[in-house]
This record gives sequence, C-alpha cells and structure tokens, in this order.
Amino acid sequence: MSNTAITPTAPITPAVPATPLKIVFIIGSSREGRFAPVVANWFTTQVAESGGVELDTIDLADLELPTTHPDWGTPPTPELAALAARLVAADGFVVLTPEYNHSFPAGLKNFIDLHHTEWEAKAVGFVSYGGVGGGLRAVEQLRLVLTELHCASVREIVSFHNGWDHFGEGGKAYEVDGAIGAAKVMLDQLTWWATALRTARASHPYQT
Repeated sequence: MSNTAITPTAPITPAVPATPLKIVFIIGSSREGRFAPVVANWFTTQVAESGGVELDTIDLADLELPTTHPDWGTPPTPELAALAARLVAADGFVVLTPEYNHSFPAGLKNFIDLHHTEWEAKAVGFVSYGGVGGGLRAVEQLRLVLTELHCASVREIVSFHNGWDHFGEGGKAYEVDGAIGAAKVMLDQLTWWATALRTARASHPYQT
C-alpha cells in the first residue's frame, strides 16, 4: 500500500476582472419596520472589501411599482424603463430576501415579473434572513423563478438564521465569522460566473 500523502487542492480565488463587474443589488423587502437595511448595510461593506465590483442598489421600498402589469408590447412607463436600463447594464445580480410564510415577498415577485429579457444569461447570488430557516426556503423558490428567466444562480448563499441575533445596536454585526466567509465564497462564485457570462454574451449573443 502506498504511503504517499494526498495534498488537498487549494481553492481557486477568481482574479479581479480588468473591468469591474456591474452587479445590481436588489433589496427585496418593503415591509414597514423591516430588518433588511441592517443586512444590506453589512453586505455592501463585504462587497466594498472584496473589490472588482460596482454595486448598483435597487431598494424596493423606494419604488412605486404597478401591480397591474401592462399588456405585451405596451411601452413601459419612464420609471420602469429606467429600472430596465439598470438591469440591462448589469453583469449579474444579488437578491436580498426575507422569508414570509415559507416564501419570498410578493413585492419582489412583482418586481421580477415586470422585467423579462433583462435577466437573461446573467449570474445571480442570494443573501437571506429569517427565523430558524434563515430564509432558505425563500431562496430556493427564487432559484426556480430566476432559472425560468435564464439566470444562472450560484450555489453558495449568505443566510442569517434568526438574523436579528447577529447584529447589535446601530446594525453593528457580531458573531458573523461564518457569514463573512460565506459572503466571500458567494462573491467569488458570482464573480467567476458573471465574468464568464459577460465574455460569452459579448462573443455570442444569447438566444432564447
């Protein structure tokens, strides 16, 4: 029997793209008294420290979106056209979601459904929070929806179980070593996929 030791392969950290990736960060809660801004502020700090990414934040609480969707072929309102342009310019997305009744918020579904080709052939990552489930069920349902829209979701997510227990006064995070590591891995995967898909779209336009 061989006594040769097997050395584990070191994880590959994606190189920082020469041109920063444009990532749209969607804050998917608009509930009064929501916890989302606390998690969002923490996550944007992690992105800033990672480098190589330009973050464009869309907070659904700042929007007044129609709940009656226009018929196919109807020109979008100026507000929807401006939102669509931001999604088109993106190389990828990160969705922050809470979990309501084992799913994600209706307002987030409405926002997703108001756009179509803007999502195609782009990477998406997730940050979630909730009770003991940490928003994981909301994320799994979002994967189904965004896959239907031709998004490529990355495997790793950042999840805060009983999220309010991880942050102190003023939104200061504590006991989040695991979350910091998860954010790094998720961002590494998102960077890899977003870079690969940006290259692919440039060389061969995506066909549905």
